[in-house]
Amino acid sequence: MPPTPIVTDILLVGAGPTGLYGAYCAGFRGLRTVVVDGLPQAGGQISALYPEKEILDVAGLPGVRGRDFVAALLEQAGRYDPEYLLGRQAVSLAHVDGRCHVTLSDGQVVDAGAVILTAGIGTFTPRKLPAGEEFLGRGLSYFVTDPQAHTGQNVLVVGGGDSAVDWALALGPIAKSVTLVHRRPAFRAHAASVTAVTEGGTCIVTDAEVEALTGDEVLRSAHVRVRGEDAPRVYEVDSVIAALGFVSNLGPLAGWGLALRGRSILVDTRMRTSVDGVYAAGDVTEYEGKVRLMSVGFGEVATAVNNAAVALDPELSLFPGHSTDNS
Repeated sequence: MPPTPIVTDILLVGAGPTGLYGAYCAGFRGLRTVVVDGLPQAGGQISALYPEKEILDVAGLPGVRGRDFVAALLEQAGRYDPEYLLGRQAVSLAHVDGRCHVTLSDGQVVDAGAVILTAGIGTFTPRKLPAGEEFLGRGLSYFVTDPQAHTGQNVLVVGGGDSAVDWALALGPIAKSVTLVHRRPAFRAHAASVTAVTEGGTCIVTDAEVEALTGDEVLRSAHVRVRGEDAPRVYEVDSVIAALGFVSNLGPLAGWGLALRGRSILVDTRMRTSVDGVYAAGDVTEYEGKVRLMSVGFGEVATAVNNAAVALDPELSLFPGHSTDNS
């Protein structure tokens, strides 16, 4: 027999920072809340890709380790006991008697008054390094889960975005050496980070690409082709971190009939999507003037939760009050 449907007021699809803050906002309004995520742990990209990385752009927190930030969000939401259904995707949506019935990948149905999509960039897979894939897990990696594993190593980081530059900066104090390779002459990362890595001890190689990785049972060297040079440069390395970004897609959400712009979900000022009872917040959304920052996602999910609350009970006020009012 199929499992008994789980009945809730709000279903949040995505357990990244925006979803976790949404669970707090919903609980604060006295709403029963379920949080679903395809990953086996809460925290979204932070937990999956960079739990040890320092996060610098959250208001009021000059710097916080990713793992600690997720733990704080879970503690904040935890006072209202949301139910977490992790390691399973939200697959399909049906409307039954004005409510949203969402079927998960394991067959579980969640019967929700409203659904809020906080799926971030959706399902993400790393962009592959064109050379040396056979060394994956033997010196080649696409993200760093434990920086200390690189202590005393010769590390080569590939990429020109924030992740590549941030990892070069983070590993500099503990690695034997750090080399940063980018295929273009200029970096896309934040200007302050680029300045810091340029003025630090990192060896920077631009207009260059990794042509080959060589070694035996483990990685030993990286061959880097620099534009205009006849022969590749050979760097002795213990590890290569290919921070080349990710390819993302909406997965099953793309079949829900939502109005989309590219891979993003269009929303109005109440964070409503084009589908009744379904809201969205965070990086997955799109509207004129959209800025993809975590702080923006927090405001969006608060807007979504409070508008959903009023839609479920028109007697409620849109403004939830301040948490200090009850302290």
